[in-house]
Amino acid sequence: MAHGRKWGKAMSDRVMSIRDLNRAVLERQLLLRRDERSVTEALGRLVALQAQVPNAPYVGLWSRLDGFGKADLTGPMERREVVRATLLRATLQVMTAEDYLRLRTSLRPALVKAMRGFMGRRAEGLDLDELAFEARELLDRRPYALGELGEALLTSYPERDAPALAYIALRCALPAVQRPPGGSWGSGSSAAYVTADAWLGAGGHGTEEPEELVRRHLAAFGPAHAKDIQVWSGLTGLAAVLKRMRGELTVLRDENGTELFDLPDAPLPDGDTPAPVRLLPEYDNLLLSHHDRTRVIPDEHRPRVFRPGGRVLPTVLLDGFVAGTWKTERQRSGTRLTVTLFAGVPRRDQDAVAGEAARLLEFITGEPGHPVELVTGS
Repeated sequence: MAHGRKWGKAMSDRVMSIRDLNRAVLERQLLLRRDERSVTEALGRLVALQAQVPNAPYVGLWSRLDGFGKADLTGPMERREVVRATLLRATLQVMTAEDYLRLRTSLRPALVKAMRGFMGRRAEGLDLDELAFEARELLDRRPYALGELGEALLTSYPERDAPALAYIALRCALPAVQRPPGGSWGSGSSAAYVTADAWLGAGGHGTEEPEELVRRHLAAFGPAHAKDIQVWSGLTGLAAVLKRMRGELTVLRDENGTELFDLPDAPLPDGDTPAPVRLLPEYDNLLLSHHDRTRVIPDEHRPRVFRPGGRVLPTVLLDGFVAGTWKTERQRSGTRLTVTLFAGVPRRDQDAVAGEAARLLEFITGEPGHPVELVTGS
């Protein structure tokens, strides 16, 4: 399988087609072939996997890593090498402990902005440093679940809203992570929080400057422009950052003439590189890290994947692009996985999707032979 060419800064006249961009991001997201690296190494490459649903990063890693088993993620979480915490786009992510400590400082402005937009009046006049101090005082005594921390904070903030206090404290004001088994496979929404420095034995040691974040996005999702990195990170003002970094980056263009930036040594596979069938979990960062998402999902399919209430359904990649959705359901006879393919999928590709779905279902249940249903859509 061709890994493609590497283009240096001198190749600024390269025009990237949609298929070129698709193969580039699949390569960097470990989706052109299952990779043999460890979970911590993979997460270092990916930066993070969205983890609003605890099982989702397990499925995301199963689709990316050769021989991945559930213990391969749960173990590093229990050993404090990997954490589940709020980071990119002010949502729960799974990432290495090192990356959480390094990146949270530069992402704090995005966390504050997202929190104020989400909370509105419930955050007005609230001193975040003071709230962080109060929350730390409580968490230094014992772990707290989100709800009970809010109730405890009412002692200091009797006129405030308990759920808002807990959300602001744990998702924005105070570096805090979920303690296993919270956030691990099958744990559901119940989780207890601890401070990051107590759990990891160290405080944040990153910089407020966004240059490292730009490099990490390009390594995991590039080539890209400022709006892509903004969508991924939640930060603003990135056009000026890219302008400062221009001398160290490769400059390419897409088919519309838009400038795209990249790392000089980043892989750029040819657009005709074969891409295997992959099933991705809900909210996978592959779908959420670009302003123009046509490099992974055609515009006509977006309403079938991006649903009301901010839901992003689990997806099927066929020839590198989203071509369907999938879901699991518990039945009396066991767990069933149903794949709904969009129109125009040839029979040979349907068979490949069914085979990958059967393997995923075996991973989910731990048992072979559960039913897979394939529905061809219109």
